[in-house]
Amino acid sequence: MTFSDENILSVKSLNEFAKRIFDNNPYLSSLNIRGEISNFTNHYKSGHLYFSLKDEDAQVRCVMFSSAASKLTFVPENGMKVILHGRASLFVRDGQFIFYADKMTLDGIGDLYLKFEELKRKLNEEGLFRSEYKRPLPKYPGRIGVITSDTGAAIQDIKNVIFRRYPLAEIVLYPSLVQGSGAETDLCKGIRYFNENSSVDVIIIGRGGGSIEDLWAFNSEKLAREIFACRIPTVSAVGHETDFTICDFVCDLRAPTPSAAAELCVPDKTDLKRQLNNVTLKMQNILNRNISNYRSRLDLVSSNRFLKSPDAFLCERRLQLDRISELLCMNLQRKCDTKRSRLTEICANLSSSVRLKLEADKRRYIMLASKLEALDPMSILSRGYSAVFDNDGRLIKSVEGVEEGQRLNVKMADGVISASVESKRSEGDG
Repeated sequence: MTFSDENILSVKSLNEFAKRIFDNNPYLSSLNIRGEISNFTNHYKSGHLYFSLKDEDAQVRCVMFSSAASKLTFVPENGMKVILHGRASLFVRDGQFIFYADKMTLDGIGDLYLKFEELKRKLNEEGLFRSEYKRPLPKYPGRIGVITSDTGAAIQDIKNVIFRRYPLAEIVLYPSLVQGSGAETDLCKGIRYFNENSSVDVIIIGRGGGSIEDLWAFNSEKLAREIFACRIPTVSAVGHETDFTICDFVCDLRAPTPSAAAELCVPDKTDLKRQLNNVTLKMQNILNRNISNYRSRLDLVSSNRFLKSPDAFLCERRLQLDRISELLCMNLQRKCDTKRSRLTEICANLSSSVRLKLEADKRRYIMLASKLEALDPMSILSRGYSAVFDNDGRLIKSVEGVEEGQRLNVKMADGVISASVESKRSEGDG
């Protein structure tokens, strides 16, 4: 088949023809479409917004120029569900079908997304998401609390993983609604129940994936505060890997799925057995090494000649003792000689001074004795005097002190004369 140049179109001509068809169709020039934003790009230099709008079955490339984007009252983000107004056309250069949006409003779910972001920002500013408040999970939990639906797949996944990895752990289920009316209250009661009873070592709270409406109970501010106040470590297991909730941010650990949460909460028995075997082997090696070292030391000690012949040990010690005794005696003798010489020198120095002091004292004592003797009334008797005493030994000083016939004792220098009073007279009587 041959073609003339008149019947051949360039690619550009084809795309321009298709574009005119789109642009001239009144239905495509003013459309409202609903979908979820993805692949969002904000071209900061130009201010244009580039993104895709998708639903469950298809997606379309979209552009919002800066003149329209500047009028938005919110910042578009991936995951937002919106309603766009604009026109459908073709981009000639790429031959790509594009929706040119001039208006964007949030769909119902988009409102939920805004509420989610607002609550997330609020709780983050209050510090509920800070890492310093995150508690570590116990290494070997005995009891694991699970807050989820008792009929859902999440509890079965958790049980299967825990029983496979760590069958020693006991699962305590607090059955709760996980979506719809009453779910928020049930979830809060579950956290409060385990916190007040302190009957478990760790708590898993979650459910399987779903839409933002299905997961909305886990975006509750009340639930977030209950989890933050809980003294028991908590693990969030809400949704699939791409789903995030407020619960994920406030819990001590976030798991992408319930099964992953179970894996994070318990160790693997296979790993534990391997670690135990390694520890056992290490302990055996250490024990064998210690035994070998002690045996070598025992052999070394047992080969000592003193243990083989105690007499040799005693003989050496006896010689040492004799030597020490001799040295002690020599030192003691030398010290005694030194002290004796010193004492002799001191005594020699003292003797002369003591002799002089004794002679001086002797002279002083002789002088004092002479004075005392001179003062002694009895010393007068030696010069021919006598002293008269009554029978009681009292000195008679006056004739008034005697009576006629009274017995008296006259003391003289060489003895005593007994006498009696025949008469008495005073000097005044002549």
